[in-house]
Amino acid sequence: MGDVTTVRQPLNRAAHVIRCIILLYSFLRPRSLRGFETARRNRNRSPSCQGSRSSTLRQRHSYLRSQMVQRKVSNKNPDRKGRPTELQRAEQQRSQETRAAILNAALSEFAAKGFEAASIRSIADRVGLQHPLITYHYRSKDILWQAVAEFVFERIRHEWEAHLADTPPTATAAERVKVMYRALFRFTVDYPEFHRFMLQEFLSYSARLQWLADTVLKPLINGLLPQIRAAQEEGALPQGEPIIFHYLLISLTSTLSGFGPEMQATSNISSSDPAVVDAYWQTVEELVFRKRTRSSRSEKADSHSSHADRQPRVSGRAKSAS
Repeated sequence: MGDVTTVRQPLNRAAHVIRCIILLYSFLRPRSLRGFETARRNRNRSPSCQGSRSSTLRQRHSYLRSQMVQRKVSNKNPDRKGRPTELQRAEQQRSQETRAAILNAALSEFAAKGFEAASIRSIADRVGLQHPLITYHYRSKDILWQAVAEFVFERIRHEWEAHLADTPPTATAAERVKVMYRALFRFTVDYPEFHRFMLQEFLSYSARLQWLADTVLKPLINGLLPQIRAAQEEGALPQGEPIIFHYLLISLTSTLSGFGPEMQATSNISSSDPAVVDAYWQTVEELVFRKRTRSSRSEKADSHSSHADRQPRVSGRAKSAS
């Protein structure tokens, strides 16, 4: 027994020492490089750390979203409160000039060839631009044609407004009518393509003509007819249907632009000569806008009465004999 006891005691001490070493190793092992990475992953996997990390990510994402929204708003509304930058003004000016050049070239193309024969590529060649740039501003030929019509009549409205602004408030209805049709006449002389552009559509009925009548022509005519009626009531214009008188003046205002080439061929007269233009409109004013005075109307009545006096009268004897 004594021998066994003496043998067990060293073994127990050795086992105790081994357990202490194992505990110490297990305590010191996470401090190593591998244990440190494992410990960090374990800490990240803990519920408290995951919650704090997810909250941090949510805050970061919300901040980024707010920055993106502010950036989009600033791009859509640049310098809303302040004046635009020089670069933005230059880009806007170039865009407006490009559109005006396209519309002027399209006006010439439609006036020369008509809608069906005109092409976007020919318009691009006229203005010196690439074909895709035309379709970038105007997606189809129909949209471009409508844009040309609106562009031209908007310029006519500006001409009317400018001339009427110089007319005194005491002007008569006949004077206002004369000013408006004279402005239209000057416009057709300066831009003869306008009359040819309209003439191409007047040759036959089309959906484009109906759109033009509903969108542009009817509002303009509805503003002119009351002025014509007032001038007729003043005795300054011949009596008759105002709409017929309107188209009579339209034909007179477009004579030089319509017959210019023929006048050049037959009489060697240039329809764009300022002297010819002034003489023509003076003739129109004398024929149409001449003041109908009471004396002229009385002379007309006297002529009717004198004509009646010259009629042969049947005597009373002849009546009784018959």
